Amino acid sequence: MAPAAAEQIKDVNVRYHDVAAADYDAKWGIDFGDKGRRQVLGKLRKALGQEPDAPFQSALEIGAGTGYFTLNLMLAGLVREAVATDISHGMLAALSDTARSLGLSVRTVRTEAERLPFPDESFDLVFGHAVLHHLPDLDASFAEFARVLRPGGTVVFCGEPSRYGDRLAALPKRAAMGVSPLWRVLMGAPARRNGHAEPAGAEQHRLEMSVDVHAFTPAQLSGFASRAGFGSVRVSGEELAASWFGWVNRTLESTAEPAEVPWAWRQYAYRGYLALQALDRALLEPRLPAAIFYNLLMSARKPPSRA
Repeated sequence: MAPAAAEQIKDVNVRYHDVAAADYDAKWGIDFGDKGRRQVLGKLRKALGQEPDAPFQSALEIGAGTGYFTLNLMLAGLVREAVATDISHGMLAALSDTARSLGLSVRTVRTEAERLPFPDESFDLVFGHAVLHHLPDLDASFAEFARVLRPGGTVVFCGEPSRYGDRLAALPKRAAMGVSPLWRVLMGAPARRNGHAEPAGAEQHRLEMSVDVHAFTPAQLSGFASRAGFGSVRVSGEELAASWFGWVNRTLESTAEPAEVPWAWRQYAYRGYLALQALDRALLEPRLPAAIFYNLLMSARKPPSRA
């Protein structure tokens, strides 16, 4: 990718995530209680294909955002010391505020993934959630992940959009947009004013259209890890029925004034999503190819050093 294009991608991501930071947790239902820990630990187990061997002494999160993964893994006792990185000051500030409220100590560093300011072999775990698809230079980024990992260390990324799953998700989005006027009448919720009620919301919506750079096939995702020298590369898929259900609901909700969407609807959407997530986990994920799911999860290990 040309340097100018890469810099433009980074700039848009910084501006979008700075604007989005204030209400990011509320928008995506991010939780730092039992519910959040169950979700995060479940994703980590799926990515690894097993229970984690032991707590990680030192961990580095790439694109940590408001801390969904880092803080929940620390609360679960799976990570003892954490460094959270992001290119957005706003996201890291929100993460720090939440960490203090939870009584956790987390070092935050504003940095790009392809130029990590850490010594070689500094961490036992490098991980991220829904971040790789924002990075312009993935080969350079994976080379950095390998450099800062100790021999035998683990790399894990969850929540990355699959190319085919992303295309499939367009179907429920279009269907939901078509029925949204009727849905608003049934909910008694007025249409969102001018698409977005606040100037900041309009800016956020405009930038949101430009922040996603990649969608992956399983082979592409595993290829980045393999070229960086990782072994035991594993790619799996997550959420099919739940993602369709979720995209329908989020699309419908995006057309209405947020404060006017009924509480009962939000409970239905949340509980329905969890039920379909369980269906995916029990029946679909073990049987269907990873490529058709909306999310991909990847794990790999850095080879141990030779004596």
